[in-house]
Amino acid sequence: MLLTAKFIISIVAVLHFYFLWLEMFAWTTKARKVFRNFPQDLFEPTKSMAANQGLYNGFLAAGLVWSLLIQDSLWQVYVALFFLGCVAVAGIYGAYSVSKKIFTIQALPALLGIVLLLLHHFL
Repeated sequence: MLLTAKFIISIVAVLHFYFLWLEMFAWTTKARKVFRNFPQDLFEPTKSMAANQGLYNGFLAAGLVWSLLIQDSLWQVYVALFFLGCVAVAGIYGAYSVSKKIFTIQALPALLGIVLLLLHHFL
């Protein structure tokens, strides 16, 4: 179960590194194809806001990677739970405020990771 949880954590981290790249470096190019519902004329004016958001996604990804590198098994779980919790909350809020699709892409994998870690830790 722990191996599966670490695999999910890795997937969530990779997703957030992708979000970082998309929002910080490809906002006016590739992101136009990803965020089709976003008005095309707003990509350029929101470039700096998207970059800031991308930076936060990078922090989440870095925290998840850090959790995989911690040697102490208890602290590894605590750090992973914290960062997965942050991702889940952001995904739930995004689903509520922007698009239901965000729940599936962002919150659901994080919640799955949380459940797997808790099952491993308490069983």
